[in-house]
Parts: sequence; structure tokens; C-alpha cells
Amino acid sequence: MPATEPTPASGPAAGGTPAPAGTPAPTGAAAAHWPAPTATGPVSASVTLPGSKSVTNRALVLAALADGPGTVRRALRSRDADLMVAALRALGTRLEPANETVSSVDWLVTPGPVRGGASIDAGLAGTVMRFVPPVAALADGPVSFDGDPHARKRPMGPILDGLRALGARVDNDALPFTIHGPITGGEVTIDASGSSQFVSGLLLAAARFDKGVTIRHSGPPVPSQPHIEMTVQMLRAAGVRVDDGEPDVWRVEPGPVAPRDLTVEPDLSNAAPFLAAAMVTGGSVTVPGWPHRTTQPGDALRDLLTGMGATVRLDASDAASGCGDLTVTGTGRIDGIDADLREVGELTPTIVALAALAATPSRIRGVAHLRGHETDRLAALVTEINRLGGDAEETADGLVVRPRPLHGGLFHSYDDHRMATAGAVIGLAVPGVEVENITTTGKTLPEFTGMWAAMLGTR
Repeated sequence: MPATEPTPASGPAAGGTPAPAGTPAPTGAAAAHWPAPTATGPVSASVTLPGSKSVTNRALVLAALADGPGTVRRALRSRDADLMVAALRALGTRLEPANETVSSVDWLVTPGPVRGGASIDAGLAGTVMRFVPPVAALADGPVSFDGDPHARKRPMGPILDGLRALGARVDNDALPFTIHGPITGGEVTIDASGSSQFVSGLLLAAARFDKGVTIRHSGPPVPSQPHIEMTVQMLRAAGVRVDDGEPDVWRVEPGPVAPRDLTVEPDLSNAAPFLAAAMVTGGSVTVPGWPHRTTQPGDALRDLLTGMGATVRLDASDAASGCGDLTVTGTGRIDGIDADLREVGELTPTIVALAALAATPSRIRGVAHLRGHETDRLAALVTEINRLGGDAEETADGLVVRPRPLHGGLFHSYDDHRMATAGAVIGLAVPGVEVENITTTGKTLPEFTGMWAAMLGTR
């Protein structure tokens, strides 16, 4: 197939669904197709996950704004995390690596004055394009931002308008843009219904604003609230005073950010395709180091997979780490599910992949905001499932998936890491599935194909 924007095949298998608008076209080596392995029997594996991207990038921002040096241990090494490191270095923070592997690193972070004159590449990383601009507004000169072509289509207006209301000047409403400080802080009202990152981005730097910040949300419900709770918890752990007692209002007092020595939890959302493999194959997959208490939305996998027919067991926690082994065991049958994933939208591609293989229909609700992610994930999922002979359709705020036999074919990733892993899950049960641009998994899981092969015992 030529390296152009994906277009659905004609005929009933395609479902007549158009490809998502603004989809980046694969080019060169990135356009290579990966034959998704089909399972020959039940899997039985233990899968150790690298650190959480969400925790890593929040921890790096807070370390860069702290009063002294700190360490972020077992931080994720991935495209998104590397873009965050490069952005903070460009703004004057010193980050020195230790104990490096392909997917993890310990960072010794030494803050410096936030300096202007920098150019930031956000790639396709929402955490970079939304967390770093408030930091850049503290700089002594202008800071410019740009990113991948599709990043220019991702919503940015609420956080940029918020920065303007707090004293900064911004010359555009989307990437590319340039921020001119200084920022003073104060009160701001934004519509954060498109992304919880609009709130988290302002919160992370707020203690360094002269007046702190009070953020009021006005609009439909904010999605992915656990990510805001994660931000608030990490701010409090760094000594920042945050009041979130009033619904849809967050207040941060000005003051110091304490340096910390923080160890990053495993990325629970990245566990989704591996745990799904247990269900697809009727096998068992264990993820060690699963925290018993966490703000990561990926913890919702326990209830979601149980609801789709799996047996889920979390062993007693280790006294020192507060973590245990999570094991998911499948029966070979997958039940459909009716679920509101507003708070855990990042799990949608994997849940929908399972739904496409289920014995009964599924309805996914509360995820209209996924139309503004790395790609329009709702349109992309419908297009690719129907391309393989499935029966999926969009609703106003989600998807309906009905049982239908699938066949092999090309599954486009749209440069979206979670689309790529969804294709891998389907390929476990459907021979002949090829995933376009599997390397896009490097956004959050740089060793995905090797881990997948090891889980199946084929490496």
C-alpha cells in the first residue's frame, strides 16, 4: 500500500467510514508493516513494565521548578519523556542521567533560572505542549513552541487563553506559538472539557507565579479527572499548598516547590494490551509491582477486565513498596461491556479491541474528547475495525461494537501508540493482521515489540 493517508477499502468490510481528518501520513521506514503475531495457545507470562509517562513528565516539571536538586528514579525513556527532558534543558534545567536502559533512567535534576530564547519541540506529546508553556511563561524572554504536523490540530486554546488571562502574551491559539512572560498569576476561568491537561499544566507551575493561581472550569465535565488528582497529589508531596475542595475549582498558593527523590510507578495504562492478551488467548499474564494505592487511571483495568469476563487477582502488597503482583486470567471468551470511560479514556483503544473480539455487543461512552488526541481515536478505531470485517460505529460520545467475524488485513496506527497496540491485540486472534508503523509505540513503550514477542514466547 502506498505511503499516503490511510483510506478505507471499499465494500461492506470497510463500513464506509472515512479515515480520521488530519491523519498524518506514514513515510519511509516508519511506514513498514509489522505482522502481528497470532497466538498458538494460551499465554503464560510475567511482564515487567517501565515507568509511567504521566508520573515521569509531571515529576520532571516539578523537579525543574524546585528550590534545589532532586532525583527522579526509574523515569520512563520514551519519545514523549525525551521531548520533555529536551524542553526543560532548553529552558535552563540541568538533567544528568544515571542507570540508563532502553526504557528507564534515573535523572538528577538541577533547576536553574528559566531562560528565554528557546525553541521547544513538543512532538505529539500532550504533556509537553500543555505542561511546558506555563513554565516558559516564567522565562526572561520569548519561548517558541512547535511540534509534529498533527500536533498543530490538537486543542490548545484553553491553556493559552488561561496564560493570557494570567499575564502572559501568546501570539497564536495553536501550535506553532510563542510565549512572552512574565506571568503574574491570579484567577482564570477555562473550559477544560477537551483535556484534563489544561488544568494540570496550569497547576504544575502555579506556585511559581507571584499570585499563585485559582482555576475555575466552566463547561461540560472535565475528562480524565484521575490525572488532575495525580497532579494535585504530586504538588502536595512537594510542599505546594493546593485547595481542591470546591468542585471544578483549584487554588494553588504561591511558594516554594520542595526538591524530592521520587521513584516512578510502572505505567499501568501500558499494561492494558498485555493483560488483554490473557483474555484473548485464555491464558494468564502477571504484572509485578502493581501499586495497591495509586492515582493512575490504568488501575481501572482491574474492574474493566473483570466486567469482560476475566479473573483478576492482586496479591498482598510488599510492605516496603506498597505493591503486589497483578494477574489476569482469561477463559477464551470475552464478554461485551457497557462502560463510561470518561475518566480513563486512554484505555479505550484496548477495550475496543477486546470488544471487537467479544461474544456480545459493547457500548463505550463518555469519550468524545478522544477526537482531539494523537488522532481522532473514535474515527480511527471504527475505520480499522470495520476494515477487518467488524461492525463498529461512532456515537455522539463514544462507540458501539457488535460481534462479527474478523479477517486479516492492514491496521493503520495513525502515528498513535495506543492504536498500534490495539492492532496487536486483535492480531492475537485474527491471522494476517499487519500493523502499520508499529514503531509509534516508542512514544510511551519503546520495547513494545520485544516485550510482545517475549510474552508469546517467540523471541
